[in-house]
Amino acid sequence: MIERGGFTLIAGPCVIESEEHCHFLAERIQQAVGPFIFKASFDKANRSSVKSYRGPGLKEGLRILAGIRAKGIPVLTDLHEAGQAEEVAASVDILQIPAFLCRQTDLLITAGRTGKIVNVKKGQFVAPSDMSNVIEKIRSTGNEKIVLTERGTSFGYNNLVVDMRGLKIMRDLGVPVIFDATHSVQTPGAQGATSGGTPEFIPTLARAATAAGIDGVFLETHENPALALSDGANALALDRLAPLWKQLTRLREALHETPAANVT
Repeated sequence: MIERGGFTLIAGPCVIESEEHCHFLAERIQQAVGPFIFKASFDKANRSSVKSYRGPGLKEGLRILAGIRAKGIPVLTDLHEAGQAEEVAASVDILQIPAFLCRQTDLLITAGRTGKIVNVKKGQFVAPSDMSNVIEKIRSTGNEKIVLTERGTSFGYNNLVVDMRGLKIMRDLGVPVIFDATHSVQTPGAQGATSGGTPEFIPTLARAATAAGIDGVFLETHENPALALSDGANALALDRLAPLWKQLTRLREALHETPAANVT
């Protein structure tokens, strides 16, 4: 589903806004790019403000995601607590560990024990080489289905920077590496109660990461980012997804002489 040498797209809204919206986006993304992995969070537990929308919650969120999966579209969602692992794993294909939680040993081990693919976002505070310890924790469960995702590194207040060297460093650890092109352009907490972003740089960074030799791209997308209930400031407008993905796959094929991999 996500393999070294392949080229996979992970795309969807930041958070589940409604069942209808998830199905709408899943269908539109599939029409635009073909096979992909749908992502959405049932709970955004790390919003800047206590007043911000978090999502429908565990039960309702998993029911909605299971409906997307029933259409034959692989599904990824965030795992925030070790106690959620078994229930979440039953409804999705990939468990994602949020960046802020990437060093939480119990969470990593519990996720690994499910036998699912575990995608760990590199914390903004973690050196790429230190992700070897994360890999070791998951491998201690016997699970080798591990993916790492780059999403930028803290660079002063309310700003992130992507060190493209980190993509190679993490890939040399022997696991697939995904580039998160949307959170890498986030400006955390820059709007006070919410985060800001500079989505105009998404194509630039995505092209650079593709040229660096990644195994896939993570993109949050929305038909109207200004109205998104979470992280709209750094989301890619849906109508820009198809041309960008076409460009990235062509670049990937030109540089690596390898056809884009099917995620199914």
